[in-house]
Amino acid sequence: MSLLIPETGLVFWMLVAFLILLFIVGKFGFPTIVTMVDKRKNFIDESLQAAKEANERLAGIKEEGERLLQQARDEHASILKDAEASRQRIVSEAREEARAEGARMIEDAKQQIQTEKEAMMSDLRRQVADLSVAIAEKILREKINTDSAQMSLIDRMIDEVESSKS
Repeated sequence: MSLLIPETGLVFWMLVAFLILLFIVGKFGFPTIVTMVDKRKNFIDESLQAAKEANERLAGIKEEGERLLQQARDEHASILKDAEASRQRIVSEAREEARAEGARMIEDAKQQIQTEKEAMMSDLRRQVADLSVAIAEKILREKINTDSAQMSLIDRMIDEVESSKS
């Protein structure tokens, strides 16, 4: 008997044992293994599908976030533009009001100066008239000391009044 070549009886019993083991494993083991592999495959497929859906939702959320961010940027730019326009309008209105107020103040000052000028001129005329009357009174007192000079002055004045009426 050689060590490398087995005997026929040994091969027969090994074959019978192998077939019995194959039958038992095929009847009880393989269905359980196949079921477990199928369950594992289904779990992996479901996990991949869930991951794919999560990635799609994440991409959708990312796009929505980008869209909202762009919308916020647009609104921010619009608000800044409106604020700048409002600032320009307010500054322009303030300048116009300041110009109008300045023009009104200048006009009021001119009117006040004119009023004061007229009052001063009236006062000056009154003072000149008072001085003229005082001077004329002094001159006349010295020249009209005599009765004949008084009478000739009265006659001259009457003639002047009559000639100015006609």
